[in-house]
Amino acid sequence: MKNPFRKTYSASEQALFDFLGKINLFKRLTPDEMSEFTPFMHLRDYVQNEAVFFRNDPSAALYLIKDGFVNLNIDIDDRLEQLTVIRESEAFGDNSLLKDYRRIYNAIVGSEEATMYVIPHVNIREIFNDEPKIRGKMMEALAMQYNHYTENLFRGYKNSFGFFNLGTAYELEN
Repeated sequence: MKNPFRKTYSASEQALFDFLGKINLFKRLTPDEMSEFTPFMHLRDYVQNEAVFFRNDPSAALYLIKDGFVNLNIDIDDRLEQLTVIRESEAFGDNSLLKDYRRIYNAIVGSEEATMYVIPHVNIREIFNDEPKIRGKMMEALAMQYNHYTENLFRGYKNSFGFFNLGTAYELEN
């Protein structure tokens, strides 16, 4: 028997939840939990070579790619070294889930055009403060993602025969 008091969602809201459900950070959330973010999801269009953000900028928002792709890179001296390409139904800028962090890479649009949902950091923090279950689920997803990055770092280190100092990855700031 259907619960007559259960919240129902429109087709467009359900389509948005389907989109969010493809993104690792949101996969564990229920539609009701995802609906907490929808009022703060701002659709923004970008053009090729437009900077979404630069390394050392404040982590002001989380970006979810609807269409197009974004190149993540790091500037080393006078050149850019590509880290990865983020595509449709993927997120970047995930350190915006953390309080008072700065960007650790540059994000530049690589496709002719890109459409992204932008969720401001201030709204994410507000949801996390009001909804500890959502915060817990998303922080667990973030920890799993960062663990995956660490595994990739170790694999890369082993395959490069130690041409960089892996110990620097474990230095803590005082």
